[in-house]
Amino acid sequence: MTDDYVYDEATGEWGPAGAAAPAGDEAAVVRDSVGNVLADGDQVTLIKDLTVKGAGQTLKRGTLIKSIRLTGDAQEIDCRYEGIKGLVLRAEFVRKR
Repeated sequence: MTDDYVYDEATGEWGPAGAAAPAGDEAAVVRDSVGNVLADGDQVTLIKDLTVKGAGQTLKRGTLIKSIRLTGDAQEIDCRYEGIKGLVLRAEFVRKR
C-alpha cells in the first residue's frame, strides 16, 4: 500500500501514516531578516522597496509598519498600512524595530 508512510514537510521525514502530528502545531517561530524573533504587536521596518500588488503603490525601504500580527505561516506577517487593506509581508523583508 502507498498509504503506509506519510511525508512530514515540517521535519522533512517520512513517518507511519497512523502517527500523530508532532507537537509543533502551536505558533511557529517567526524571525525577521536578521534573526530577531517577532511577536504580535511589534513594530518593523522594511529593508527593501516592495511593490504592493493590486494597490498600485510601492512601500519604500525604511517604512515603519506598526502593530504586526503573526499568521500561522513562519514566513508571513499580517499588518496594516494606510491605504492598503489586508497587507501581508514576508518576514525576510522586515527588521524588528
